[in-house]
Amino acid sequence: MTTIYKSAAGQDEIRRRYEDALRTWPVPAEHVRVPTREGETFVLVSGPEDAPPLLLLHGSGANAVTWQGDIASWSRHFRTYAVDLVGEPGLSAQSRPVLGTEAVALWLDDVLDGLGIGAASFAGTSLGGWAALDYAVRRPGRVARLALLCPGGIGRQTMGWLFKAMVLRLFGRRGTRRSVAVVAGLDAPEHGPALDFLTLTFSQFRPRTERLPVFSDEQLRGLGMPLLVIVGARDVMFDSAETARRVRRNVPDAAVEVLPGTGHAILGQTETVLAFLRG
Repeated sequence: MTTIYKSAAGQDEIRRRYEDALRTWPVPAEHVRVPTREGETFVLVSGPEDAPPLLLLHGSGANAVTWQGDIASWSRHFRTYAVDLVGEPGLSAQSRPVLGTEAVALWLDDVLDGLGIGAASFAGTSLGGWAALDYAVRRPGRVARLALLCPGGIGRQTMGWLFKAMVLRLFGRRGTRRSVAVVAGLDAPEHGPALDFLTLTFSQFRPRTERLPVFSDEQLRGLGMPLLVIVGARDVMFDSAETARRVRRNVPDAAVEVLPGTGHAILGQTETVLAFLRG
């Protein structure tokens, strides 16, 4: 299997930084490793054991630390399971199940079964939002509520940012940092630490490059669980206006929010998502 990292040293540095971040997780957590058909999957588990389950799926080039700003709030009401997606720079296996097939859903079946979960609410962002939506389409009985932040697979996936990012990366680490800021929409001073970590990651990590399969109107209309979709109006990766338009047309009971001035990274929505998840 081809490694998802550009070098062994880069892999070690990303892992070290991730493990440092895990030590600052703001609430008590169990580190669980679940065997699956795609290889071992790392899950960070927090919250009361008898609380309803909430599965958290991060985006491309990320890991469970994505949810660090949300977890203190959410874990008071849910048993949270922050999953490191396989094939991404976390502690799970490097395998990459083929998108648009049963493979991702089968992997999530193994994760839920290994955790002893029959059904759960899901929150997912970007690629994780795509995976959560794919699972809801294929396994509706196992998804109680579905919260999607800048999800792929609904609005058109735009590629114009790619050329700009490639040009910026010709200018070394500084250019890479700027290209990551452009793609994520993290351009405020307070985003510095997150931007530093993403810059390190994408200087040493090989992200998935295929287009995400698009869900049909029929598949969206078939969603029976409560649905929340939050997108940024300035998202350069997905056509957020089209995402909002298609969800409103096909899932009229869904809650849809378009955040003005916000890019691909959706931050500061902790309480909005929590209110939705609690019903």
